[in-house]
Amino acid sequence: MTQQTKQTANSKSIQALFGGTFDPIHYGHLLPVEALAKQVGLQQVVLLPNHVPPHRPQPEATVQQRLAMIKLAIKNNPLFSIDTRELKRKTPSYTVETLLSFRQQIGRQKPLAFIIGQDSLLSINTWFDWQKILDLCNLLVCARPGYTTYFSIPSMQQWLKHHQVHEPEILSHKPCGAIYLADTPLLNISATEIRERKRDRKSCKDILPPAVLRYIDKHHLYQNCS
Repeated sequence: MTQQTKQTANSKSIQALFGGTFDPIHYGHLLPVEALAKQVGLQQVVLLPNHVPPHRPQPEATVQQRLAMIKLAIKNNPLFSIDTRELKRKTPSYTVETLLSFRQQIGRQKPLAFIIGQDSLLSINTWFDWQKILDLCNLLVCARPGYTTYFSIPSMQQWLKHHQVHEPEILSHKPCGAIYLADTPLLNISATEIRERKRDRKSCKDILPPAVLRYIDKHHLYQNCS
């Protein structure tokens, strides 16, 4: 492949983002996204830890602790990288503002994707300026246990039908505007469950990367959560 051909291929590669509090990061975050990457052909997924999440309580671990756990979880995994722009905000981390920031950085033509779960898709109409999201990116939706892909509001179901694509190859040619429902592993793991297990002194070996578990134990995290 010539250098010019490489540049052309890279210009069509998908810039994929995955946000969350990651309090802590766990296999329920990592494994579905790895499966999604294989389906869609993602070369890299940028993890975006939140500072002030708009839809959930403040994280229990500090910014520095959550960032340290993310770094441990993705060490030696070239699929993942970290972007800390949301951690630097003092105001809530609204997705549309982050997407605008990335668009200013990469331009309007490069395919940009935001990864969410089915649970988030079904509540997306409660997000700040949610109508603008598909003007800025494509949505890649990971399956979640116990959730369907049907909205209770008919207009939202029509919105999904209008934007849904079924062939992942399409995504590398669309800068924005598409929704892809991925066939990812149904892992019933949550950060809440991990915090509860740590409080009750139960094992978390099956749901956390070993390095993250060692960090949590070393720093005595999540032991006093209610």
